[in-house]
Amino acid sequence: MEIKTLHTLDTQQPADCLEWCTHPDYPHHFICGTYHLEEGETDFSQPPTRRIGRIYLYKYDIYLDDLERLDVIETAAILDAKWLVVSNKCLLIAASALSEILVYELRPDDRLHLVDSINLASESDGNLLTLAIDVRGSPNNENLIASDSRGMVSLLTVTQGKIVKERSWKAHSFEAWTCAFDKWNPNVVYTGGDDTFMHVYDIRASDVQQTIKNKCHIAGVTSFLSYSENCLISGSYDEYLRIFDTRSWRQPITDLQLFGGIWRIKPSKCDRHFLLCACMYKNFSVCRISNDHNELKLVAEMNDKHESICYGADWAPNRLCNGGQVMITCSFYDKRLCISSVHE
Repeated sequence: MEIKTLHTLDTQQPADCLEWCTHPDYPHHFICGTYHLEEGETDFSQPPTRRIGRIYLYKYDIYLDDLERLDVIETAAILDAKWLVVSNKCLLIAASALSEILVYELRPDDRLHLVDSINLASESDGNLLTLAIDVRGSPNNENLIASDSRGMVSLLTVTQGKIVKERSWKAHSFEAWTCAFDKWNPNVVYTGGDDTFMHVYDIRASDVQQTIKNKCHIAGVTSFLSYSENCLISGSYDEYLRIFDTRSWRQPITDLQLFGGIWRIKPSKCDRHFLLCACMYKNFSVCRISNDHNELKLVAEMNDKHESICYGADWAPNRLCNGGQVMITCSFYDKRLCISSVHE
């Protein structure tokens, strides 16, 4: 496969999060989240109010190759975000470094309007970061799961733009870097932490029950992709992309070393056989998964445009006129966002 960069943007602050809009009325919109440590702050022990960020809203018409920045929101640092469609409303859910989950609505004026928020911290959690979120749809609302820097996981509901926390539990001894719903089983949640464990939970009971504790990873578990029924893909600081059959957790079906530590895994919206992986200290890599899920193959690498930690990545929902696909990527200290075409 060939990757060709079409546009390069300066995000002005370190960029770590990208999400292309999933609402059918906004097929050309995407956001970029940033995370800036103000001068003088050197690590996570510093006051969270010094972690500032922005949410950029862009519109990129892939057919006209026309890029426009529509909105900029000044906020706390953003670590993750997901788009939701609830009762035909286009919502953006964002995880912040102030222990918040923010709910924005994208309206026809092409602006993001804050409609609700919730703080996950207790009085003793003054330095809590919301690290990751995932969503699962239902007819009238969305279920939301969030993980944080104290190893906690929270289950929430979003209805008509309003967010409510249902429950929370201690999942990991250190940072809970990632969490995900099983998209084929509404009762199952996956969490991964800096303690190297991957957990599987059954959320039907009021007291959430851990059903599996997996120790296949040899470093922190950083990302999940509920790829298909009985198939979960994980990424880790240990640099391996792994495929699990969720009916048998003892060992992964297969794995692939990509180097650099895998922070994000995004399936192509046009051809799910292709996975875009943000390999933090190496590059952005495109892999192909076989039809039977038994094989992973590296098919393309983006090595020359990003000079810092590779964090954010996603795909556009439509193909180019020549059959190619469009992906977006961003990197941290060089404050760079790239829009690229991918051709087989």
